[in-house]
Amino acid sequence: MKPAQKSASKSTPKTAAIPQLAWHQVRPAPVLLVSGTESFLAERAIRQLRDFLKLEDPELEVSDVQADSYAPGEILTLASPSLFGEPRLIRVRSVEKCTDAFLTEALDYLQNPAEDTYLVLRHGGGVRGKKLLDTIRSGVGGGIEIVCAELKKDTDKHDFASAEFKTAGKRVTASALRALVSAFSDDLAELSAACQQLISDSSAEVTEVTVDRYYGGRVEANAFKVADSAIAGRHGEALVTLRHALSSGADPVPIVAAFAMKIRTMAKLFGVRGGSGQLASQFGLAPWQVERAQRDLRGWSDEGLARCITMLAETDANVKGGGRDPVFALERLIGVIARRGED
Repeated sequence: MKPAQKSASKSTPKTAAIPQLAWHQVRPAPVLLVSGTESFLAERAIRQLRDFLKLEDPELEVSDVQADSYAPGEILTLASPSLFGEPRLIRVRSVEKCTDAFLTEALDYLQNPAEDTYLVLRHGGGVRGKKLLDTIRSGVGGGIEIVCAELKKDTDKHDFASAEFKTAGKRVTASALRALVSAFSDDLAELSAACQQLISDSSAEVTEVTVDRYYGGRVEANAFKVADSAIAGRHGEALVTLRHALSSGADPVPIVAAFAMKIRTMAKLFGVRGGSGQLASQFGLAPWQVERAQRDLRGWSDEGLARCITMLAETDANVKGGGRDPVFALERLIGVIARRGED
């Protein structure tokens, strides 16, 4: 058993009568309890389940429910057979904050789960809803539990990062993995994003030199801090942070990549309404990414966002050899973004 799996198993009762699986072992079941405090892993597990079910049947009906604002009869309505008999995936979030009505109806539903329906219950921790969790773990409803405990040990995070590269078929050295975990040990989502960036940009084996080129200045002043300051409109702070990062050995390329990652997410969510859980599933993001992008979008116009996207493309070309002064190109980009694309 891998370290991450060991951590997961310690967070749930030993007396559970149902399978308790790690996030990457998610599989279909009439009822899936997704428990644990690590939201990033939980959302990825739920997304993987959706993708699997979509491959099995493209006509899958996907519905989202918020347990903390539950409307009586919602589960029964969503689980009712449709005219054409499509399978149904019902994703319920915030079960740890559930209403009494939800708790009562969910317990009733476990007695007779609907056919061709997959009910996913996301519980982030706490005592609220304990009766429901205990009932599921006792075997009522024929469910399984996907345990998404926080990865606290560096060895667990190392295994996680290694699996990211292995899944993508990308070779990575042990020293590169150690450097990545050291740089992103405080945020699993950012660790995953860094792995995906290196997988996307690197054609050869990822080494410690590659990681250092992208993220070497992270401890003192990293690419994401530069982007955060500029997007928030703090022009002077962004320039100071940029110069600190560059003087610490950071490369302009990953700094532009950090801007691109954040601006692309903002563009996806511009003008879109809905809860963070629903939008996260719709756009393939984590809820925290949605909430952060929604905050970042305050004060932006569609014209300003479009101009920044155009400027990003120009800056990306300039820092990759198309321009004579990559630092000037970055400073100009920061100015445009700090003004939210306005002249």
